[in-house]
Amino acid sequence: MAESTEQETRGAMQFTKMHGIGNDFVVVDAMRGAWPEESLPGLARRICDRHFGIGADGWILVMPSRVADFRMRIFNPDGSEAEMCGNGIRCFAKYVFERNLTPRKEIQVETLAGLMQPKLILHGGKVEKVRVDMGEPRLHRGDIPMRGEPTQSPVIREKLRIGGEKYEFTAVSMGNPHCVLFIRNVEQVDVATLGPQIEHHPLFPARTNVEFVQVLNHGELRIRVWERGAGPTIACGTGACAAVVAAVLNGLTQRRVVVHLEGGDLEIEWQGNNHVFMTGPAEEVFVGTLKIPLETG
Repeated sequence: MAESTEQETRGAMQFTKMHGIGNDFVVVDAMRGAWPEESLPGLARRICDRHFGIGADGWILVMPSRVADFRMRIFNPDGSEAEMCGNGIRCFAKYVFERNLTPRKEIQVETLAGLMQPKLILHGGKVEKVRVDMGEPRLHRGDIPMRGEPTQSPVIREKLRIGGEKYEFTAVSMGNPHCVLFIRNVEQVDVATLGPQIEHHPLFPARTNVEFVQVLNHGELRIRVWERGAGPTIACGTGACAAVVAAVLNGLTQRRVVVHLEGGDLEIEWQGNNHVFMTGPAEEVFVGTLKIPLETG
């Protein structure tokens, strides 16, 4: 168990509420210690509850790292831990810079999906946008992961049966799994019904995020999102990256695309070196203190 912080000893958690185009997070400084490992899922469920907690799409811990400048852990509202979060890492980068935890405008962040490299774009000394090297997309079946015979070919236009209907999808991992479906009109999709059925489909042993994508033109996409462990959210950074990769693989867009999500826009570029770059804003909403019981499991 890590050394307890003063706020833990008092049974309180100091936090900052942040969002990236409406995808909202509770960010906590755990640089000097964190709560017991076994208590983290229960804490996440309480913190993210919009009626009995603070309310958020995820709980982010800012932690020290032995291999990078910082380590980011992020927990979903259902208590599960996510490998990565594109909107979350932009909030993370803004937080550590504006809290003077680092003077650097380019940092490395350790995540369960690997090392990520946010670059801060400043205006008036404040972080206006963050550009993140999200790494290389993983396209092979076993890397996503998906059940079935492993192949060296990307999973493109594979069939998926849900409730008697057949859908075509393209699968992409951005360190976390994504199932991308291209839809003629995303406003007509019943995300709340289809999303959880696809998330929990037996084809995806680690469950999956789901993106419903409408191609507007070769440089623009519109997306609605069902996030694994969180449900419908108004933005998903890794989902936007996965959608652009899937669109390129299907010959639907160029490699530099503006992605319109319900909470705002992201600029996504799948460069020739196979790395995907995401650029978008991060905002601080408020700070506060949450009283927490000693039994947090």
